[in-house]
Amino acid sequence: MNREKKNSIAVNIFHLFYSTAFSSGLNAVALILLAGYLQTTQYGLFSVALAFSMIMCYFTDAGLSHIVLREGAKQVVSLPALLSSYIKFRSVLLVLTFLLGFLTIHLMNSGQKELIMTSYLLIIPMVTGVALQSIGMTFFRLIEKMEYLGFIRMISAVLLVGSIGIGMLFKLHPFLVITFYGGSYLAAGIFGMMMMKKFVAIQLHHPFHKGLFQNIGAFTVSGLLFVLLPQLGPIVLEKTITLAEVGLFAVAYRIPQALQQIPFVVTGAYAPVLFKHFHGKRLDSHFEQLNTQLKIMGLIGMLMTIPFLYLSDFIVSLFFGEEWARAALPLSILALMLTFQSVNTALADGLTTVDKQTSRTLVQLVIVGIGIVLYMWLSRSYGVVGAAVAGMSLEALALIGFWLFTPERWAILRQTLLPYFSIFFISLWSIKVLLGDSPWIAMMIHLTVTLSIVVIDKDLRTKVIGIVNLKKRKIGHVKRIEKQEREVK
Repeated sequence: MNREKKNSIAVNIFHLFYSTAFSSGLNAVALILLAGYLQTTQYGLFSVALAFSMIMCYFTDAGLSHIVLREGAKQVVSLPALLSSYIKFRSVLLVLTFLLGFLTIHLMNSGQKELIMTSYLLIIPMVTGVALQSIGMTFFRLIEKMEYLGFIRMISAVLLVGSIGIGMLFKLHPFLVITFYGGSYLAAGIFGMMMMKKFVAIQLHHPFHKGLFQNIGAFTVSGLLFVLLPQLGPIVLEKTITLAEVGLFAVAYRIPQALQQIPFVVTGAYAPVLFKHFHGKRLDSHFEQLNTQLKIMGLIGMLMTIPFLYLSDFIVSLFFGEEWARAALPLSILALMLTFQSVNTALADGLTTVDKQTSRTLVQLVIVGIGIVLYMWLSRSYGVVGAAVAGMSLEALALIGFWLFTPERWAILRQTLLPYFSIFFISLWSIKVLLGDSPWIAMMIHLTVTLSIVVIDKDLRTKVIGIVNLKKRKIGHVKRIEKQEREVK
């Protein structure tokens, strides 16, 4: 395998963007189909089981994916040997995850047979499938060929929607539909491993790469906390409000949670490059790339947030029906997560790529502790709306925490955070006051104002124009080659 033939950041972002937009859209469709098929109580059960599943999915990784990217950035490392160690490590973690995970579920929910059964049917195929997908995706991130990573995501999303559609078509029992839900991830995971085998031979005889153990504790805890935070709501709320209310919260929460994968594509393209700049002692280049990543992710998050701020009632009634109308206000509150999380993820990855993983972990640990308290307090006092305020507040607090530990925090505040957030929130307040009774017009004006950031920000404008011109030159070059080939023939 040739390590030099890699895509540029712009090309990788392009591949990740369309594939993630496609897969996120289908995941949203799956959410709508499942919410329509299940009752609120059944959906509450599914949401709690899914929360446990996502946490267990993380334990099969334990931060190894980021460590593999770090180790792979070192030119002296053999990729086949690194990959061999990665697969063996994850296999052990998968077995341990099932043992400890199901033990925890039984201890926490000993009297809830339906919840335990739902957990088994969903978790076993889903966690195994996500582990296999993650191995393939990490490999393609490592060689900076994001089109193949995106293909795995799209196949997974198509299988997910297809499996739920089959369940609804034949009016299958909810337990069987949930099994199909998990099975779609398993099928996509097997497909991802088959794709990876076309690029590299999977040979497990290589000696174990000991570099995988370096700082694994900080990566493991940090990654666990990152995964735990979005699953904290259903797990805690199941103890404070009814399962039907948990279902309402889950519907409102899953929409921004699915869409947040779109700005995450930028992280996928930038992370390997940031690691290489830092290990190559190019700190100025690292800051420049990080700041650009922060601007792009922040802008995407804001643009995705805006429709839900003004049209949450319309969106919920259109896709879910009137019986889910109470989810509209929580959705408009939780939509702000898309803005906050887009920014704080970029800041957090900035810490990881300069060997400040411990700082990232500390912030996440504090936020999870605060989250448990906020979810319990606000949900008991204000129900589903209080839970939504808690979820949104945690992302805002995480952003502040990551910013405080960022070495170039004042430059980032001055160049990006202050101007971007000022435009977004001042516009939001002004438009709400002046056009609160005209949500469609208000949304269009807010989108226009936010998009104007691209014109106002000279640095971002220059980069966007450069990417567009580069694409034009490449397209022109391809057309010239095709024309020459036709003339030869």
